[in-house]
Amino acid sequence: MGISRPSRPVLVTTAAAAGALLFTTVAPGSAVADPTPRPAVREGSPLDADRAATAPERAADRALGDTRAPDLGDGGRGYPRERELTEPPANPADKSIKLGLTPYHGIAPRLNALQRVGDRVSVEVAGRSAGGHELYLVTVTAPESARETARQERMRERIENAPSAAAKDKEIKSSYKTPVFINNNIHGNEWEGTDAALKLIEKLAKAKDRRSRDLLAHNRLYFNVTTNPDGRIAGTRANANGFDLNRDFITASQPEARAVRRIAVDKQPAVMIDLHGYVNGTLIEPTTPPHGENYEYDLFLKNSYANALGMEAAVNGLGYTEEKDGVLPAVIPFRDQEEGWDDWPPIFTPQYMPFHGAVATHTIEFPMQVNNEEYDTQPVAELRRRAAINVDIAGAAMRATLDYTEKHRTSVIADQIEVFRRGATGAKQVPVSEETVPGVPGIGPEDVYTTEFPRAYVIPAGRGQRSATAAARLVDHLVANDVRVERASHGFRLGGRAYARGSYVIDMHQPKRGLANVMLADGRDISDKVSTMYDISGWSLGRLWGASVDSVKDGGLKGVHARVVHAAAKVGHVAPRGALRLRLDDPREVAALNSLLAKGVSARQDGTGGAILPSSARGAAIAAAEKYDVAFEATKAEGGAALHRTRVAAAVTPGELFALREMGFDVVPVSTAVLNAGFDWTKADALMVSAGLDRAKLDAAAKSALDAFLKKGGGLVGRGAAGAALNSGAGLLVAEPVEGNGDANGVVRVANAGGTITGGAPGHSFVYSPTWFTGLGPGVRVEQRYGTGDPLVAGHWRALEDGSGGPADAAGRASVVSGSAGRADVVLFGTEPLFRDHPKGVFPQVGRALLSVGRS
Repeated sequence: MGISRPSRPVLVTTAAAAGALLFTTVAPGSAVADPTPRPAVREGSPLDADRAATAPERAADRALGDTRAPDLGDGGRGYPRERELTEPPANPADKSIKLGLTPYHGIAPRLNALQRVGDRVSVEVAGRSAGGHELYLVTVTAPESARETARQERMRERIENAPSAAAKDKEIKSSYKTPVFINNNIHGNEWEGTDAALKLIEKLAKAKDRRSRDLLAHNRLYFNVTTNPDGRIAGTRANANGFDLNRDFITASQPEARAVRRIAVDKQPAVMIDLHGYVNGTLIEPTTPPHGENYEYDLFLKNSYANALGMEAAVNGLGYTEEKDGVLPAVIPFRDQEEGWDDWPPIFTPQYMPFHGAVATHTIEFPMQVNNEEYDTQPVAELRRRAAINVDIAGAAMRATLDYTEKHRTSVIADQIEVFRRGATGAKQVPVSEETVPGVPGIGPEDVYTTEFPRAYVIPAGRGQRSATAAARLVDHLVANDVRVERASHGFRLGGRAYARGSYVIDMHQPKRGLANVMLADGRDISDKVSTMYDISGWSLGRLWGASVDSVKDGGLKGVHARVVHAAAKVGHVAPRGALRLRLDDPREVAALNSLLAKGVSARQDGTGGAILPSSARGAAIAAAEKYDVAFEATKAEGGAALHRTRVAAAVTPGELFALREMGFDVVPVSTAVLNAGFDWTKADALMVSAGLDRAKLDAAAKSALDAFLKKGGGLVGRGAAGAALNSGAGLLVAEPVEGNGDANGVVRVANAGGTITGGAPGHSFVYSPTWFTGLGPGVRVEQRYGTGDPLVAGHWRALEDGSGGPADAAGRASVVSGSAGRADVVLFGTEPLFRDHPKGVFPQVGRALLSVGRS
């Protein structure tokens, strides 16, 4: 996936080279290997599509119903905090067992035993996985009284919320315990970090030497033992919902990601590492360009590169060789590669943590592959040999990180304070260079990424807001991420615009301005910066979550009278008399409608994408408004066609399946295999296809049954190449799909035609492998077009080598089309409106489409 370049010159800094590493014997040497990073795993692959067909609905219910992780604050308690964990029953099918590693059911007994060894180990339950398994957060530190813990918490609060004062605070400099976070097994079939963590916890619990005592006296070490127990047990990358958790941090749709977010907010790590596999030699970040433009990257690179050198020395110092063990020397992408392993998107754990003050974060990829095909084909003895090497290497990386933190804890905390100080004071970023980050070789203009922070963002109230429900959702999401949001108590003017009382203001002079900006800004078109990207390149919540968000470039906020909020104000209400109109501009509104339809409440289309309910539905509407926080407005319209709750047969990706369930649809997952096994089409009113269903591979009976379903009025919603292929194969709409560059992704401008599918929809959408439609037949309606000129707002979208497939080819072309073929109603999407449960404001387009095409 990456393109190699000659290694940048290696300069071992004094910080990394001085002294032996904690618990480690270090051999000299530096990385010389230059591997190509593995390709990104994209939702929608055949593997993920097959998993989608069996995804448990109860896992989606659990994730959707549990939107907040437990509070992991200190709560007046000291350390240790012994908690007797419930020990799960033994599961002989746990995939860890074959590798000689610790099965999930073996973790709780070990942690229970370790809590009884001395007074250093504490265990908390940080939450539950989508599959219902407990997530164990282990804290290892010297004992603290409740009074001392409270003192530590006051210092932590001061570091974030009064950074200028904290920078001068002698107590913080001398006494604050540096928080270090070690995250393991976020990809379920990359197991070994968990076992390395358990070994290290045990060693620290029992250690008698002075260096260990000093380490624990000056630091708090937090271990997320397994972030993804569902995948650990099943041997899958994803959790029980089919989600890659290391892609979820900007959205936090899954409970495991929310648990890590809570750790970030409550513990405020200064240093963190995330243990993965498998790249040979061991890959140790920092990364290649492009670098996230919202970081204080000079502080980040200073610490991350020095820590990487220490980890490299520790890993290479274990003595594994290519000849003897098949292990190549470690690699640092920033130094050793040109591009292809970037830290641009904030969706990965180490790329999310810097926004909470971490100044050294790393993905570590240990080298010896034991998952996927290797798991199934290699002898058990060979798998266990490889896994043991990986555990050893993961442990070396952990120990080296602790050694770096202990040696540099004063400067590490000073740099964390400086991150927050720059945010709070509105200071400019410091571009990286050999002068601003001395000791890091090879810094060039290709490494310089900065941004201009606006003075504020405003989420308007009243008529200036597209969707009050979407605005409330966005505010709650910002607050959950520890972004400071205020609500105006009076009307005000800002940036030349008037705003009503109740509008929300995000003052960008705040400690976590980087996180606020990374969520709310448009982002940047980086197509000309690099030739390839590891994952997505655009993600703006300001454009994609359905709320109106204004950026105020400069000026003062003295005229704004506002108070900090801890949750958005409720927006749900029901007009006191007459018929009711429910807008369908947010997933919650679609879910509310589906809940009412499921109860037998009558509803009709309003012609612009909303729903009309009779006055007799007021009682049911009041309950729905309370549950979903949506508004039912008064209307005199009678409405058009009747709406019915659409039962959906869905051949889709895990993220799309989750989004459909979030919107309250009755979903039955299907695939080519499911249809060939015999499917009862009386259970469905519409078919949605985006992945995992190929009409050409259906047997005669399955193909005949599908065609009969469509002929009798079953609807079709198709997305991308797979949806368009099924439409074509079934002889439905005349619409020629044109596939753009398959690597393209990002936020795009669109022009909506209005009406049932796109009425009132945002002027932006999301694409990944974009498609558009030409050669439209009679009766085919264009619901939406890509913007003219260059439709890409933020992301990475280049033309192919022959010059085709780029944004210029897509400009002005149909991105969403609809029509009828016989009795079958069809809607085809060339955008990706349900991607990873992310672009919330675009979800309703699919919801409306399904409600429109479903047979009654």
